[in-house]
Formats: sequence, C-alpha cells, structure tokens
Amino acid sequence: MAAPLKAVDGTADLQALMSDLATRARAAARVLALAPPEQKNRALEAMERAIREHAATILAANAEDVADARASGNATSSFIDRLTLTPARVESMAEGISIVRGIADPVGIVTESWQRPNGMTIERVRVPLGVVGVIFESRPNVAADAGVLCLKSGNAVILRGGSDSFRSCRAIHQCLVQGLREAGLPEAAITLVPTRDRAAVGMMLSGLNGTVDVIVPRGGKSLVARVEQEARVPVFAHLEGVNHVYVDASADLAMAKSIVLNAKMRRTGVCGAAETLLVDRAAADKNLKPLIEMLIDSGCEVRGDDAVQKADARVKAASEDDWDTEYLDAIIAAKVVDGVDGAIAHIQSHGSHHTDAIVSADEAAANKFLSEVDSAIVLHNASTQFADGGEFGFGAEIGIATGRFHARGPVGAEQLTSFKYRVHGTGQTRP
Repeated sequence: MAAPLKAVDGTADLQALMSDLATRARAAARVLALAPPEQKNRALEAMERAIREHAATILAANAEDVADARASGNATSSFIDRLTLTPARVESMAEGISIVRGIADPVGIVTESWQRPNGMTIERVRVPLGVVGVIFESRPNVAADAGVLCLKSGNAVILRGGSDSFRSCRAIHQCLVQGLREAGLPEAAITLVPTRDRAAVGMMLSGLNGTVDVIVPRGGKSLVARVEQEARVPVFAHLEGVNHVYVDASADLAMAKSIVLNAKMRRTGVCGAAETLLVDRAAADKNLKPLIEMLIDSGCEVRGDDAVQKADARVKAASEDDWDTEYLDAIIAAKVVDGVDGAIAHIQSHGSHHTDAIVSADEAAANKFLSEVDSAIVLHNASTQFADGGEFGFGAEIGIATGRFHARGPVGAEQLTSFKYRVHGTGQTRP
C-alpha cells in the first residue's frame, strides 16, 4: 500500500505546495491523454483490488472521522450518514470501479464524420478535458468515484475533500495510488490535497495559474456560494437538490406511496432525496391523507399548505421558505396543486433543476411533465433517488450537473471529455 500522505496543516507555503501539485497533475494529464485503454483498465483493476484488500484500514480511518464529527456536537444525522462508510459502502466503491473499468473508453471515439464537397473528411473526436479539480464535502466515496472516472476519461484530477472526511479520503487515495503504480501510470494522475487548510479551495478556484481546466464542486450552500463568487475557471455546477414528486390524479395509490416513501426516506441526506410532495387537487380526497399519514408514521416531518394541514393534524404549517429548501433530513414540504400544469408551474418557481418525478397512469400528463420540467433528470413512475451515476450504468459519478452547458445530470466518464475536429485532406487549399 502507498505510504500515507503527510498532512500539511498550517504550512507557511501553501501556495508553493498547491503550485507543485498542479504542475505534477498537468504533466500527468499529458500522459493520461495518450494512455491506451488497456493500461488505464489495469490501474482500475488494481484499484478495485486494493479497495477490497484495505477495506479494514478505510473503515478504521472513517471511524475516526465519524467520531470527531459526533464529538463536535454540530453534525446532523444526515451529515453523519453522508460521512459514514460501512462494509457495504466500501464494497459498493469497489464494484463501482469494476463497472467503470467495463464501460467503453470514451477517449478517441469519433462521434461524427462527414465529407465536404472538396473531398476533405471532417471527424469530431472525444478528448480529455485536462486537469479536473474536485472540491467536495463529507462524502469520502467521492474520492474514489472522481478518481476513477477521471482516469477512465484520460484526465488528471486534484481532489480536495472536506476536513471532516480527511482521514477517510487519505485511506481511499492510497488505494488509488497503488493502482496507478501497478499500471505504470504517474501517481500525480490522482492527487489528494494533503491539507485541511480552506485556503487551498480558493487556490483551486483561481485555476492555479491556468493549470486547472474545470472545477466540480460537491457540497452544501456555503461551498456552492463560494464557487459562484470565486471561480475563475469553468464549473460543472452541482447545485442543491430541491427535488419534487408530483402525484397525478391518475396515479396508482400503492405505487405513489412506494415511490414517495423511497424518494424521501431511503436516504434523506443525498442530493436525490425528494424535498417537496405535490398532490393533484382532482384526487386529493383519495390520495392526500394516505400519503401524508405514511410519511409521518415513517418518522418524516411534513410541512404543508392549508389543504395538507387539514388532511392530518400533525402537519406543520409551511412557510414560503419551505418551498425552496433542501432539507437533507426527514422533513418534506407538501402542497396541493391544480393538475400537471400546477405542478410544472410550482417546480419552475421553486425547483433547482436537479431531479423531479411524476407518478401517473396518464401518458399525456407524464409526457407533458417530462417535456416541460426543465431539470437535469425527470422521471415517470420512479423514485428521485435514482439520480445517481451508478444507477444510470456509469459505474460512478463525479456529481450531478444542474447547469445547461456541456454536461447535465450524472457526470460520468463520457461527460468528462470534450472534443476536437480532425480534418483529413488530399492537398486542398482554400480559394
């Protein structure tokens, strides 16, 4: 196993450290851009094996992080859930690496080809982005997901995890470095910033003198706000998940209950969790009370409008802020709306363009919802918790992009590429 990175908290020369890391990452990116798929896959296979072999070390490091978080007295239950690794979650990391290894290498794929009247052939071909900076909080598995996806797509990556998951990320990173070594690839291809100093985040957002090509933030409102204010390089925006489930009048109630419960309560602290329930007024007398009772009886606090409060005395009154809140907890806002048009209007006003779902047996209503809701992921008769790169068959994700440029939805290996044009001629000159 690779030697542990030395923590450099309080270093007098953080700028020099970050500059050195970036220079090494840039050099590694040039190597990775030309690395054959077989070599990258050998590294991934070794990483998968190392994760499994060193699962006990990873879990022990994580236990220390979780203990510190609990001792602080400031960590919510959802935060602890995001931070915590279990044997099953470590195995899921390893399995994700296996799936990434098995997908087609996106680098060098010709996506389009055409011939011009003058005989020239033009090809559009996928190429890596270069150096990706990933800034994330609490969830240590992001280190593995981001590292292997960037490797598969020929990119170097600089990882800056949250201070709360520092030990966990370091243990995972050592497994990734072991895989790079075994495959003969540069260790700087996957770099972990070895400091808790928050100033390192600002340096990454500045682009480190043009070394970082794109930033991927994964965290809460404070991180997102900082990225929006300070980023000097392109950003794959991963904004908050104010996600909705709309239960149409035509919905099968048993299906609706199953989907709503899973969307809210499977894991309340993930970005794909539902935060608002919308119920069609046309069938509220049949659907509303059973849905609200189910949520409350499952330990979920419901904050609702007047109609929802009348359905169950335990419902708290919703404020205007509730419609715009990502709780990441066992809390949901609920509202009665006038059909699919009312649901779409509410989502347009209060959604975050992340993930929204409709439960409906009416194909016309479902198609209208899927067409008109402007979110990165829209679902029909399925839980919002499927907003995950692994569930999309990507093996992992580097984040859920909620913007409209380049990548949208789960960002996998393919989304971490750009393209260039290759033009083949036979001596043509332009008149």
